[in-house]
Amino acid sequence: MAGRNGKNQTVRNLLLSLAVVVPVAGSAWLFLPHGGKGDAVKTVEYRVATESARRAAPYPVLAPEGLGKDWRATSVWYKESEREGKYWHLGFVDPDTEYVQIEQSDRTRDFADASTQHARRTGRTEKVGGVVWQRWEGDKYNALVREERGVTTVVAGTASDRRLTEMAAALKAGKPKG
Repeated sequence: MAGRNGKNQTVRNLLLSLAVVVPVAGSAWLFLPHGGKGDAVKTVEYRVATESARRAAPYPVLAPEGLGKDWRATSVWYKESEREGKYWHLGFVDPDTEYVQIEQSDRTRDFADASTQHARRTGRTEKVGGVVWQRWEGDKYNALVREERGVTTVVAGTASDRRLTEMAAALKAGKPKG
């Protein structure tokens, strides 16, 4: 192969490779979705799970009614365990994009502490929808807590006190099994 310069051949191959790779990479960048756009909050349908929990739980399971469309459910479950008892959870993102959860359990000891992320009782109460709730405050969550007839109910989250109260006011009970 006399007359061929190895250095020129290498540069030529590099340029040919770039001519193929750059348009492919550019096309991929144009047509693939980019992060940072849109809403990262995944919503869930909770009504069927609520009805199932209401059939299974030994207490009236609470869920909100009449909240605006700007409240978005993000998590829902009902489970039974030795440690947590018969445990209902329903999580939301409020209109201000803060978190609010409703949690209930028939295991009252230490449940409110865990559910509120170790918030503390303030000694204050608030009447919401004809029901008296205890006001709790913490580093992570603030909460409204109610203990009655063997069930602890917690409305807690990063949301403002006004939003926590709005959620508590929207809660309606289903019928327990039996």
